[in-house]
Amino acid sequence: MASYNKVLLMGNLTRDPELRYTPGGTAVADLGLAVNRSWRGQDGEMKEETTFVDIVVWGRQAETSSQYLSKGRPVFIEGRLQLDSWQTPDGQKRNRLRVVAERVQFLGGGRSEGAPPRGRAPGGEASPPRSARPPAEPAVQDRPPDEEFNLDDIPF
Repeated sequence: MASYNKVLLMGNLTRDPELRYTPGGTAVADLGLAVNRSWRGQDGEMKEETTFVDIVVWGRQAETSSQYLSKGRPVFIEGRLQLDSWQTPDGQKRNRLRVVAERVQFLGGGRSEGAPPRGRAPGGEASPPRSARPPAEPAVQDRPPDEEFNLDDIPF
């Protein structure tokens, strides 16, 4: 029997991304996502529920998410479910279901003009605003000049 494990979520971040690195140097970011659902109950009243989802992002996407995302920002996550199981030091079995993000798409507008940037340039100085940065290079450098690149691949 074939299997398929795909998750699509859109919601708001519940906290700033938490970036760390593995001993091998790979970036890993943990995100918290709140996904809201509204419906009208049988009594005619509007009801709402919020589902909180743990997300893990790997590699360059983790670094980009940590640099440009913050609590409250809307994001679209495309990924897969993963079940982590472990045993606590006192012998209890624990399980956690989370989403491993394969794609993180930033939604909504950028930060307001007065907000400080999250990223830092070497030496501790704040990175320049996006408008002052040179345009991003396409990911593939050897592409023929007439081939267009996908704007969805640009991280901002």
